[in-house]
Amino acid sequence: MLNRRYLRIKVLQALYSWFQADNEDLVKAEKEMLGSINKVYDLYLWMLLLVIDVVDSAEKLMETKKAKNFATDEDLNPNLHFIENKAVKLLRNNVEFNRAISTKRLNWSIHSDVVRKLYRSIEASDMYKQYMLVEESGLKKDKAFIVDMYEKFISDNEFFEQIIEEKSIYWSVDLELVHLNVMKTFEKMKVVQDQNSHILLDVFRDKDDDLRFTKDLLRKSLVNNKEYSEIIEQYTKNWEVDRLAKLDIILLKLAMTELEHMPTVPVKVTMNEYIDLSKHFSTPKSKSFINGVLDKVVEDWRTAGRLNKTGRGLIE
Repeated sequence: MLNRRYLRIKVLQALYSWFQADNEDLVKAEKEMLGSINKVYDLYLWMLLLVIDVVDSAEKLMETKKAKNFATDEDLNPNLHFIENKAVKLLRNNVEFNRAISTKRLNWSIHSDVVRKLYRSIEASDMYKQYMLVEESGLKKDKAFIVDMYEKFISDNEFFEQIIEEKSIYWSVDLELVHLNVMKTFEKMKVVQDQNSHILLDVFRDKDDDLRFTKDLLRKSLVNNKEYSEIIEQYTKNWEVDRLAKLDIILLKLAMTELEHMPTVPVKVTMNEYIDLSKHFSTPKSKSFINGVLDKVVEDWRTAGRLNKTGRGLIE
């Protein structure tokens, strides 16, 4: 679920917090960084649970209509297509998912009114009405509808973005990634899966390797912080002071750490990654600044034999 770019973002966040707080506790910084990574998985589970709660809202509304004094035939014999969606049932009955939700005590109970309004907006859509006209559909069509529903009504919903940001300052950055992985979870569901199947996505692609990369990037950036600051100062003598945004300096230190201490990461990959991150997290001028400094660093470090790349790191 979490690729290397995302792990770099988590280290960037940790270092920014470190320098803002003038911290000196490396163990604490690492613990907080790993905690923020784990919270991404919490958000992923919470958004999956939202889909179930939307279906539950539909079922509660159906029961309310049945109990009316003057219930219509439609009220008494409702269309069950949505509440019996096969993809949602697979998730709802999954042991792994229910264990995770229970352990982390995740729920949407305090936002029940919001979930109910969300269902109402879905119910009023042409997409929903067309789906309900289908007399019988298999898992393929059911999961396709849930993915379309999620993309249209949840992933681009400013109100839910606000709720999520209020729960965690980091989740606004995590949200796009989580939305993609929620939809991917439904897309990957198969008919052969049962309640004991592993249907949730894993946090890491290779847990040991990814954790090693993340911890090393944080630790070695901090261990070499003073030296890298001096090197950056040498390369930025002709730059205006106001162009040296704090995030640019952190991005440069992270890039230098990868260049020097991550032998299997190609130089070009490192440069492209941090130039791209600067476009998303720093100033409009950051891209050219970071590109210029890194070009000089790479040129001088190659000459000095300071870039020791091996394996995949030798790819140009």
